[in-house]
Amino acid sequence: MSLRLPLYSSLLLLSLPAFAATQKVDLDYRVRFLPESNQAEVSITLEKGERVRSLDFNLGEGDRFSDFKADGQWSQQAGRGKWQPGEGKSVLSYRVLIDNERKPGRYDARMTEDWALLRGDDLVPAAKLDQKDKTDLVARLQFDLPKGWKSVETGWPRIGKNRFRIDNPQRKFDRPTGWMLAGKLGTRRTRLGDTEIAISAPIGEGMRRMDIMTFLTFVWPQIQQVFPRDPDKLLIVGAGDPMWRGGLSAANSYFMHADRPLVSENGTSSLVHELVHVFGRIYGRERSDWIAEGLAEYYAIELMRRAGGISEDRYQKIREQLIRWSKPVNSLRTDNASGPVTARAVLLLQELDREIRQKTKEKGNLSLDDVTRGLMRMDKVSTKDFIDITENVIGGPSKTLDTRLLR
Repeated sequence: MSLRLPLYSSLLLLSLPAFAATQKVDLDYRVRFLPESNQAEVSITLEKGERVRSLDFNLGEGDRFSDFKADGQWSQQAGRGKWQPGEGKSVLSYRVLIDNERKPGRYDARMTEDWALLRGDDLVPAAKLDQKDKTDLVARLQFDLPKGWKSVETGWPRIGKNRFRIDNPQRKFDRPTGWMLAGKLGTRRTRLGDTEIAISAPIGEGMRRMDIMTFLTFVWPQIQQVFPRDPDKLLIVGAGDPMWRGGLSAANSYFMHADRPLVSENGTSSLVHELVHVFGRIYGRERSDWIAEGLAEYYAIELMRRAGGISEDRYQKIREQLIRWSKPVNSLRTDNASGPVTARAVLLLQELDREIRQKTKEKGNLSLDDVTRGLMRMDKVSTKDFIDITENVIGGPSKTLDTRLLR
């Protein structure tokens, strides 16, 4: 026994360097809003700059980003900016314009004297990260608010006053994506399942926070049955005109215009539609946008039906409206699904769900839900991918999908 202990201890000591080799490096984002100039001042600080060889940012077209200052080397050309941090603590700082018109007179990012509403993607552009092996960046986000601004909300877990932890396992470079709102705000909070819900809007913008919370509570169990995801946090933000009059989803969050009804007169719900985008994260490729938009609208109707919010008579009337609206459509294949294309996709998906249920009675009563969960495992899906997964669920070819609409 006395001979084994030293040998065991020696092996343990030899194994320690391998575990200790990974270095955690603090990556701190700091944002200061400047309402007087419609800008935000952003700084990115690396605790150990030598662990990162470069960050190559996609700055896009135009001059939204300006006044770059960097420790180390900074170069900029053709819509890209490359930062090579210096040794030790290294800082990159710049300014970014906030307001952005999605269409003339309609904004998907805006700042006033009292609040700012935008996506973090606009503050910190996407970047290609080149770092040394066994480097683990630990990212945090801190806001410095103007005088009189009371609070800030993001879709990330809060770790202090105006401070959030950014951790996205799907990305090599953790950046603060998703919707953010700061200023004089009104916020309602609850917990549904394992998810913290925050519904926030600037004071005086007419956002019906309690209506949204009640509606979410009503439909949440149905959402969880279809989409096996429990995000730590979900943020819903909103404001009135001149913001975009619709819904826009992002990471762990989405925007709804304050005037949008929870359920439209045509029987669908923009609130659930965008929630499906957040949970499903299904994106089309090869002219297959019909899949993402069709599924979001299909479940915007179906989940309310399963929750008891739509009667069978109302469901049939909704189908009649979809049939009338989609009558001119002869193909679903497109990069950007229009309203009529989405309506026709919903009808196809409803037919497909019935076919799957009928053909799988003896193998477990499967449904379109099983196809959707298969799609969720893919980064982007094509029409062929959709057909392949469906046929795998059914155990053979689908009559519904043998249609000119998909060719």
